[in-house]
Amino acid sequence: MTLTPEQTAEIEAARGRPHATLRPTVPALEEKLFTAFPVLDHGFIRVVDYMGDDSAVVQAARVSYGRGTRKALEDEGLIRYLMRHYHSSPFEMCEIKFHVKLPIFVARQWIRHRTANVNEYSARYSVLDKDYYLPTPENLARQSTINNQGRGEVLDPQTAERVLTLLRADAEATYGHYEDMLGDEIGLARELARMNLTLNTYTQWYWKTDLHNLFHFLRLRADAHAQYEIRAYAEAMLPLIAAWVPLSHKAFCDYRLGAVTLSARMVEAVKRMLAGEAVTAESAGLTKREWAEFTAALAPDK
Repeated sequence: MTLTPEQTAEIEAARGRPHATLRPTVPALEEKLFTAFPVLDHGFIRVVDYMGDDSAVVQAARVSYGRGTRKALEDEGLIRYLMRHYHSSPFEMCEIKFHVKLPIFVARQWIRHRTANVNEYSARYSVLDKDYYLPTPENLARQSTINNQGRGEVLDPQTAERVLTLLRADAEATYGHYEDMLGDEIGLARELARMNLTLNTYTQWYWKTDLHNLFHFLRLRADAHAQYEIRAYAEAMLPLIAAWVPLSHKAFCDYRLGAVTLSARMVEAVKRMLAGEAVTAESAGLTKREWAEFTAALAPDK
């Protein structure tokens, strides 16, 4: 993680200015507020603001006037019911804002989640830092032969070093050219000079979303099948969400992140299996890929 002395001082100053408020706060998240948590080699994620807590979800569902006097167990039961039955609007009552430093190619993937407010560092106005992402050797792999958008066999050490040398050389060369074009001799406009930078160059943004849409983001990006680089950010978010809304986070992990969705045909196949019937992909009416996913979901952990 790369933070300049100025950024570190800014964070320390923000953490040193407490504010009195009548609105609900979450002590566990307050302890983490503004702190930059490292992700990848030069990236980070930090919470800069939030609104609401688990009680806000409950309050919205019951349309009550205050935080309520019901027992925590009742609140947890309601939150789990809402999650289980896909009632989304109560979770939309909570919002959170992150400051994220991430490689441009990860940002382009992340921005596909359009249900958020985003403000990105402007390379038209300012000069980008000389920070670029280099994967660790264990995260360099060949193209998968069974998944067109995934990785397969990890590269051998010699090939991995060759790839890292190429990535490093390209990033160094293009950033050097970027500096040359911005220099006094050429003086090219920042909005033009930036076009030469590699996609592993780091950018930054503020990303604000509600809890419902955050859970949707995490369900996709914290999944084992997500690209490693964006998954690293999703996994860094999870403990922050657990600190903020522990009851909602637990329900999300049970009913979304750790759950499996079965089609109607798959449910029927399970019923037939429980009745002692031998079921095949053909008799269940499932494709080969559906059958592979179905049997993998039911297989015992190794």
